[in-house]
This record gives sequence, C-alpha cells and structure tokens, in this order.
Amino acid sequence: MKTKKLVALMSAAALLVMSLIGCGTSSEGTTTTGTAVVTDGTVYKVGIVQYVDDASLNQIEKAIEAELDKKGSELGVVFNYADYTFNGQADSTTINQIATQLVADEVDVIVPIATPTACIMQNATEENLIPVVFSAVSDPVGAGLVASLDAPGANITGTSDALDTASIFDLMFAANPEIDYVGLLYDKGQDSSTQAIADAKAYLDAKGVAYIEKNGTTNEEVSLAADALVAEKVDAVFTPSDNTVMTAELGIYEKFAEAGIPHYAGADSFALNGAFCGYGVDYVELGTATADMIVDILVNGAKPETTAVKTMDSGIATVNTDVAEMIGLDYSMFADMCTQLVETKTAEEFE
Repeated sequence: MKTKKLVALMSAAALLVMSLIGCGTSSEGTTTTGTAVVTDGTVYKVGIVQYVDDASLNQIEKAIEAELDKKGSELGVVFNYADYTFNGQADSTTINQIATQLVADEVDVIVPIATPTACIMQNATEENLIPVVFSAVSDPVGAGLVASLDAPGANITGTSDALDTASIFDLMFAANPEIDYVGLLYDKGQDSSTQAIADAKAYLDAKGVAYIEKNGTTNEEVSLAADALVAEKVDAVFTPSDNTVMTAELGIYEKFAEAGIPHYAGADSFALNGAFCGYGVDYVELGTATADMIVDILVNGAKPETTAVKTMDSGIATVNTDVAEMIGLDYSMFADMCTQLVETKTAEEFE
C-alpha cells in the first residue's frame, strides 16, 4: 500500500538479517532518501513504526515522511526513514522485534505511531535513551508515557490526538435529541479508549441516558459486537479513536447503516470507512507537527524530556454523506458546532 514502507517481518530471525545499511549520524557524499537528494549532508536514521494499517495512521506516516523530505532539503541534511520504516500489523510480538532491530541499527530517533507502539518503544529505549517522538497518542499521561504534557521528563515526547468526547456527544444529541440508549463499541485493551469511554459514561450518566458496552479485540469479535448492538436496538453508537474498531469499520458500517443507527467515532478515517461521523484532529497536520519535532530534536538539539507534547485542534467533524442519506439523518447543525465540517464518501484510503 505504501511504496516506501517495509512490510513488518514476522520473526526475530528474519528481522536480524536486515542489512545494517544506515549511513550513521554523519557522512559525506551524495545520499538519496525518500524524495530528497542531499550532497555533503549529515544523515540521520529515523525509525518509523506504525501500529497497523488504517486510513488515519497511513495519513500520519505519509505526512511525517513528506515533512522530513522537505526539511531535509531546506537544511541540507538527510532523514533516512526508508530503511527503517515498519508496520507492526497490531501484533505486539512483531512490534517488539522491530524495536530490537531499530536499537541494534542504532537509529537516531524512533517514531511510533499510535499508543500501543509508543509504549513498546518507550520500554525498548529505557536504557539506551534513543529519543522517541510518538504520534497519535490520545492520552500520553494516562498511558504512562510522559510525566506531564508540558514536561515529559524522559527520552520521549510527541504529538497527541486527544479526543474531546463531550463535543462528539453534543453532535450526537443535536442530530437526534430523542436518543435514550447508546452503544459503546471499543477494544478494552486499547489505552487510547480508556479515558474517552470514561468520559462518555460520565456524559451519558449526567443526561440520564442508558448505555451498553460491547468489546472486541479482532475484526471478527468487533463484527459480533456490532451485531449485538444492532440487536439491542441502540439509538446511536460511539467509538473513540480505537485502532481495533477502525480496522474493522469497513466490515461493520453497513450493519449500523441498514439498521438506521448512526456511528460516531473519534477520527475522520472512521467516516471515510463508513461511520456516520468521525470527529477529531487533522491527521496530516498531526504528522507534519510530529516531523517538525523530530527535526528540532535531531538538528537543533532539543531535549525530549523538556519538549512539551503537542496537542492539536480536535474540532473537525467528518460526515459520510452516503451513510447520512441511508439513515436519513440531518447533520446541517454540525457546521455551527465545529471548527470545520467535512463531507466524505465511503472509501478505503484518503486520496
């Protein structure tokens, strides 16, 4: 799917035969990486580790790479990510193997995309203190990655796609004030879901609205959970920025749409893949900001422990017009409730 991405290897043995062809943190000569060709420039090894293929995370990775190419050309240095980019395919064993490989390669920075990947990379760098710049971590403090957003306190910092859960529910009840039963669909093992689900329950409790939780850790389990919510005849479904449900969305959205149930979720990629509404940050902007932090640490000498975690504006509502038409739900009021209202149609990837 990505021309520059190395497919994650499925065993430690296979990973260890990867050629250690990085150029080191300084070298002379002409070097090519991504689209940048730099002469007589310093070369930085940048390890990028994506948790799983989904539209939002793919956007982030592409934005990071594009910004590193741009900054490399401007600064006369090379950010060599092409030799050190992996996808863990949501498998912790594989991601741990990738971490071992990147440490052995002595990369200059590791860039984990999504919370599970960031936690593994944090553990892998506790002794060697390779800088870690994470992207798309919803709750860095709650996940134990940083001491605080302003002062991370260790070798790790990055960008957060923290979710404004109350605003999503404000949209839900603006579109249908008569909602009295809500389904909460998520993976209990995803740290990114923990705080958002707690916030969702608090919101619904305050309104006196009933809710039911259904969980899944695989596509099949998520599909069964979706079936159960349809059978419960919930009025709406909420999912936070949960990577497990995101990877299953294309397989479940029709279940909800055909039942007339709007699915609200914590990222625009959910809406792209068939949910009624995705709410959150601009992931291209998030990826670009992540790359800028990488550059600041590698080139300018910024310290991760004192570099504040960057949070983004989460006020973008993305509505799937195909699904809106199927369920007959008016969303025109969203325009006055959000920073931006974006319309999309069902697709696998952003163009």
